[in-house]
Amino acid sequence: MQRLFEFIGHHPYLAAAAAVAAAAVAFYEIRERMQAFAALTAMQAVRLMNQGALVIDLRGKESYDAGHIGDARNVPLAELAAQAESLKKWRDKNVITYDDSGTAGAGGARTLTKLGFTKVFNLQGGLNAWLKDNLPLAKTPGGKGSLK
Repeated sequence: MQRLFEFIGHHPYLAAAAAVAAAAVAFYEIRERMQAFAALTAMQAVRLMNQGALVIDLRGKESYDAGHIGDARNVPLAELAAQAESLKKWRDKNVITYDDSGTAGAGGARTLTKLGFTKVFNLQGGLNAWLKDNLPLAKTPGGKGSLK
């Protein structure tokens, strides 16, 4: 242990770089595991949607109006727990959550699971993955803005 501290004392930049690299790897791994909560690909989501799954868009109203997945309901993540009662008939049915990148979608899926929903899934990669697979978006009439 004494030699480790001696090495760090003689090579502070190298030790700092190693610490930063370790922190970056830890951050990346934690982020990947958070996004992977009950994740499904876009094609798996389409199959569930064809079986009648509820799709919940967790983005803001403006983003939703600019373009969303098919018959998705817009329930911003901050309001999800408050609106869970209105979604109670879906507690034992398939529910798919998504946002732009998949991170908030995983958080929304966790929230619904904690509220008693049993079949909740997150669209892996969010709307970006949906668009990457060249799947269509619906726009709200009168919705402004455009997606990237």
